[in-house]
Amino acid sequence: MKITVIQGPNLNMLGVREQGIYGSLKLDDIHAQMEQIAKQNGIEIEFFQSNLEGEIVDRIQECLGDSDGIIINPAAYTHTSIAIRDAIAAVSLPAIEVHLSNIHQREEFRHKSLTAAVCAGQIVGMGPYGYHLAVIGMVQILKEVEAIKKARAEAQK
Repeated sequence: MKITVIQGPNLNMLGVREQGIYGSLKLDDIHAQMEQIAKQNGIEIEFFQSNLEGEIVDRIQECLGDSDGIIINPAAYTHTSIAIRDAIAAVSLPAIEVHLSNIHQREEFRHKSLTAAVCAGQIVGMGPYGYHLAVIGMVQILKEVEAIKKARAEAQK
């Protein structure tokens, strides 16, 4: 099983930008922690970050046939990108949306997520630990999907 982690704009600046909001860990540190959890669960994990909306849409589409689930932090595109929302919906893969800060406690324009409605869940305000929770959640979702497929195959015999 494989999880693709897609990170949106400015997340490459973690550890440098607005540490009071986003913390001091760099994106590579967060990814290293996620990789450990995935490895412990026998899951392959791949990371992608872009500041460009079209590249994020392309990467989501590339997940079809390549990945079993997506963990995504669309960052600022969360609140503006119908294209990213539609790409998540189009691939029909389980997705979990993650935000380091609690978007519901921030500026009003950040309260609305266009992408959350097409995701299995949303984790906000847990800092880097939110990514840890997302991997655990995705592992559980993928195991449930696998169990359902197995049960259906057995029932057809």
